[in-house]
Order: sequence, then C-alpha cells, then structure tokens
Amino acid sequence: MTNTSTPAVFAEPTRKVPGRWVAAFAVAWLGVWMAQLAPIQKLLPDQVQTELHTGYWVDNVIAFGVISGISGVCAIVAYPLTGALSDRTTSRFGRRRPWIAVGTLVFAVSLVLLGLQTSIIGMGVFWSLALTGFCILTAALTATISDQVPVDQRGYVSGWISAPQAIGIILGVALVTYVFVGAVVGYTAMAVLLIVLVLPFLFLPDAVLPRELREPMTLRSIIEGLWISPREHPDFGWTLLSRVLVNFGNAFGTSLLLYFLEFGLRDPHADDDLLILILIYMVFVIVSSLVLGRLSDRLGRRKAFVFASSAVQGVAALLLGFVPQLSVAFVAAALLGIGYGCFLSVDQALATQVLPDPETRGKDLGIMNIALAVPQAVAPLFGAMIVAAMGGFAGLFVLSALFAFAGALAVARVKAVR
Repeated sequence: MTNTSTPAVFAEPTRKVPGRWVAAFAVAWLGVWMAQLAPIQKLLPDQVQTELHTGYWVDNVIAFGVISGISGVCAIVAYPLTGALSDRTTSRFGRRRPWIAVGTLVFAVSLVLLGLQTSIIGMGVFWSLALTGFCILTAALTATISDQVPVDQRGYVSGWISAPQAIGIILGVALVTYVFVGAVVGYTAMAVLLIVLVLPFLFLPDAVLPRELREPMTLRSIIEGLWISPREHPDFGWTLLSRVLVNFGNAFGTSLLLYFLEFGLRDPHADDDLLILILIYMVFVIVSSLVLGRLSDRLGRRKAFVFASSAVQGVAALLLGFVPQLSVAFVAAALLGIGYGCFLSVDQALATQVLPDPETRGKDLGIMNIALAVPQAVAPLFGAMIVAAMGGFAGLFVLSALFAFAGALAVARVKAVR
C-alpha cells in the first residue's frame, strides 16, 4: 500500500509529537504502573498472607501465583480482543480514547472492590477483573505510539513507558506502605491516582476512523486475527518470541527477590535492603530507557540495543545465581536496570516497526503486550515451584539467565529492522 492510497488514519505518522503529548503519556503510564505494581508487590501478597495464616513463604507465593496465573489467562484474551475492537472503533472521540477511558474505569473500580475481599476466591475474581481493565487500557495506550509517533521518535517516547514503571513501583509501594496503610485504603488510593493521572491524556486529540473504512468484525475474524503466521511475518514472530523469553527471564529474576534476601541470603534487614535494590534498579532503568531509547532513534538501530540489553540481564541473573552475596545483588540490580530499561524502550519501538498491517495495529500490539503481562503473572508461581524443587535460588537465577540469552538470540533473527 503506497502513501498516496493509504487513508490518513492508517498512514505512518511523520510529525513529531510535542512535549505536552509526551508528558501526558508519561503521567498516564505512571498511574497505570502504580495501580498495577503496588498490588503485585505489596497489597495482594499481604492480603493472601492474612487469609492463609501461614508462615511458610512457599505456600503464600503459590497461592499468590495461582491468583496471578488466572489473571494472566484474562490478559491473553483481553489484550488482542480489545486491541481489535479499538482498531474498528468509529467513535467521534477517536479509536483509542474510548478504550483508554473504559479500561481506566474497569481497572479502578475492580481495585476498590478487591480491597474489600476476605477470601482467596474473591481476590482471584477481582484481581482478574483489575488486570482485564489494565489490559484494555494499556492495549489502547500502547497503540497510540504507532498511531501518532514517527519511527525516529519511538525509542524516546517508549522510554516514557519504562521510566514511569521504575518510578511507579517504588512510589506505589512506598505510598501503600507508609501513607495509605491497609488493603481498603491502599487499593482505593491507587484507583483514585490511576484516574487522576490518566485523565489528562484523554484530552489529547485522537484520529477518528470513518465508518466506511471500518472492517467488519465477526467471531471468526477475531479468532483468525489472533494467529499471525511466523512464516508470512517472521520478523513479528521473532520479536514476539524474544519479548516472551526476555520478560520471563526478568520476571524469574525479580519476582522473588524479597524471599531471596530473607531465605537465600538470611538477610536480617531484608525489607530495607529490598528497598535499596529497588532504588538502584529504578535509577538505572530510568537513565537507560530514556538515554538509550533516544540513542537508538538517532542511530536508526534497534536490534543491537535489544540484543545487548537482553544479554546484560542474563549476566545479572548469573551473578545472583553463582555469587549469592548482598553486595553482588546491588551490582546485579544496576545491571538488570540498565538491561531492562533499554529493552523496554527499544523493544517497544522495534515492535511497532514489525507490525503486519497498519489497520490492525491495536490488535497486533495487543498480542505483543501478552508477552509483557503473562510472564509477570505466572512467574511467581513457577518460580516458587522451582525454588522448592531445587532447594534454593541458584537454579531459578540460572533459568532466568538462559531465558534472557535465548531472547537475545531470537531478536537477532529479525531482518527488516536494523
């Protein structure tokens, strides 16, 4: 399809987005990450532990992992489905904005109701609904990059997804630990902050899809659209595989860090040292995502950055596996921050450049985003099983490294992007 025949709503953007757009985008992601990561890191595990009344950490992690794993199934369905729906939305408010608004409301209301739950089943139901809202929101929000940001600005803009993630985890956990204490207050605070921080982005313009350009949508077309042949679109397939592998590697390496400090290193100050690790990780994620994301724009290269960032994460995991010392953990946190920050920003930009069809950007990026949400959801369960089976954390970190290195090899197979 040539530029002269491509409808404006589907055309590749050429005008750089202004600073106010980037600022609203970054603030929205800050709200998203706080609302997702504060429950994962603090609120939900505390709820589970309160309900189970057990001091054996593996039981707590497995129960949390089951809840998280069920929510991951919801993500597999919600991401591509809502992406496909937003691709075909003809609202006068645009294609993506209505779904950003709907996802925000579903996410926020589910968090408030989650705070009221006192049973494992209730927690599982409402966390699954909350993650569904998260998927609806982020599927549409991510698609705005392909819709509005030119290729030579995408590395930088994508950095404003990963930098708020690093800030969101420490800010969200700090708020629910020291300010908004307790499940009901904590979840409600995250829900309110989510709405407040996403709201400014809803006032930015969004292209309207004319009704005559809307593709018909049937159950068969939805199901068929979920399959993107790796033979016909190998670059999309390799990028997706790389993203799955690296995110599993990262999740295996980070999801049980508190338990690693407590039971692997016998650290008497595990809570305080975990905060230090998160701070180190946060600083390096922010710096690497923004600096290296912009550098990849200037050089016009993506693969080398993704390959190197994946390998660096593998090295960090090996350090934790073979040299289990607190001082080494601090070094590993820095390396992991450098690697994952770069990966998040540059790989997101790379993903937007290997999409099969400009008319289905939302759905295709939704499929890509499954590779981010599902590993985070199921890694605690699998990780706890691995630690319990092997009697220690070394095997978990070696597995984390192997996944990261395999992800680096997968992205090296991409042909169309430098």
